[in-house]
Amino acid sequence: MVKIVADTTACLTPEVVQKYAVPVIPQIIHIDDSSYQEGLEIDNATFMARLKTARELPKTAAPPPELFVEVFARLVPLGEPILCIHPSAKVSGTVRSAQVAQQEFPGADIRIIDTQLIASALGTMVTLACQWAAEGVDAETIVARLARLTQRNRTYFLVATLEYLARGGRIGGASALLGSVLQVKPILTLQDGQVDLYERERTQKRALARLKALVLEQIPRTEPAYLSVMHAGVPEQGQALAEDLGATLGLSDIPVVDVPPAIVIHGGPGILAVSFFVK
Repeated sequence: MVKIVADTTACLTPEVVQKYAVPVIPQIIHIDDSSYQEGLEIDNATFMARLKTARELPKTAAPPPELFVEVFARLVPLGEPILCIHPSAKVSGTVRSAQVAQQEFPGADIRIIDTQLIASALGTMVTLACQWAAEGVDAETIVARLARLTQRNRTYFLVATLEYLARGGRIGGASALLGSVLQVKPILTLQDGQVDLYERERTQKRALARLKALVLEQIPRTEPAYLSVMHAGVPEQGQALAEDLGATLGLSDIPVVDVPPAIVIHGGPGILAVSFFVK
């Protein structure tokens, strides 16, 4: 059976990790003079509290190759293909670290996949890959299906401020907003693996209304869309958005994901996002 490897930016639930025995590689979080493995040595709530008191903006680092080597050393002897499914290389060095570790196992069937996505969209792809692997689908087919999913994803998000994206160097095409004298609330998206500006609204209320409208305009009604809502430290807003969308779409189980520190550091507290897959 194909083996799946993920990392903490996929926001996998404990149930998925346990059911499919998925190795989850932690991102590295630097806060002042200390470093932590995300999800193992620091959780979301602790990080949000530390963020308020940190002397400087915390930083992230991709998992070192050694963490991948440990996982590969356990999986390679099983003789099955290994698929490492990770966030966009334009916003994370995770893919590169996996590639470096891969070189330690010449001849092994290890495939490093840059999904060009992150967070719950990435988590959906990892979860589906695990399901397909459990059903006996071969590696080539899973890789092809994941490539098609990447093209079908739509992720839109709001941020409380562009400061974090700018300071972390992940602002991408949204850099056009920096220095603007207009008080705008941008709707951002992931385009070709990086942050880009999708639309501008004049107020947070209008931006949120437009975010909902984009989902209702684009989401398919006749096939699974894997709609999810994400937030950073604003659970009430995330739950309210999920309930509003669910009431309109007739869905009662829209996942609400609290994004991990490695994402909050670059997007800032107050992120509110949606992700789904079109036809």
